[in-house]
Amino acid sequence: MVASMVCGTAAAVPAGSVADTATQIVTLAGNHRLVMLGEYHGTAETPLLVADLMERYSRDTAPVRLGLELPMSENAALARYLRSSGDADARAALRTSPFWQVKDDQHDGRRSRDMLALIETLRVLRLQGRDIGVAGYDIEISTYDSDMDRDAAMATHLRQQFNALPAGARMVVLTGNVHAMRHPFADAPPEMKHRTMASYLLDLPLYSVRVEALRGQFWGCMNPCRALTLRELPAQDPVVETDPERSYDVWVHLPALSVGTLTDP
Repeated sequence: MVASMVCGTAAAVPAGSVADTATQIVTLAGNHRLVMLGEYHGTAETPLLVADLMERYSRDTAPVRLGLELPMSENAALARYLRSSGDADARAALRTSPFWQVKDDQHDGRRSRDMLALIETLRVLRLQGRDIGVAGYDIEISTYDSDMDRDAAMATHLRQQFNALPAGARMVVLTGNVHAMRHPFADAPPEMKHRTMASYLLDLPLYSVRVEALRGQFWGCMNPCRALTLRELPAQDPVVETDPERSYDVWVHLPALSVGTLTDP
């Protein structure tokens, strides 16, 4: 891996807030039109980061779309919610699908009040006149036989959505950090050696961002699903990778992560 610490720009300052991390990503991603964020699922901070990026990218009438790691069967409900008033009935309707109806905490963290708040932020931005949309790109869990099949299918859906963008539009994609890998780590375990979603999209103007944190917890499913603690790190500048076989284009570090609030049963 060839990596460099970014210096000499506004992005070189270690992030002291979610907004600082958003500034780093916008600066480093430049004109790339497909910005993919590889996250730890189930945190409070990453949806705030995505909301910040969507607000910045949609300024001055610029069209921007958000891809979420939700089944595509959610897309009609997402579109209806963005057109709604956001009242109690609209919020309840958004959560009527089986995806949101998990009765306990044994899921991978993609269902949270924080994610619902992100979707609400998009609705408000759209109401203000921003050219914003959101769609899922995942498949139903019951319809794939392996992680490779799932990554290939998700990549196909993202490619279709990217190709359907308005002229000059940008797409932000939120996904698990393994799906966002351009290439697997050289020392990755066998179960992570399969071809990932991002690896199918390298011909597109892709910028892959690994979203890390200096400390805190995320929601992970390690039998059982539970809060997992990150190894604490000192303040970090963004780390840009340039090797052709790199896993990500850049690593950024939020100040901290905390477990998001699970949705009610």
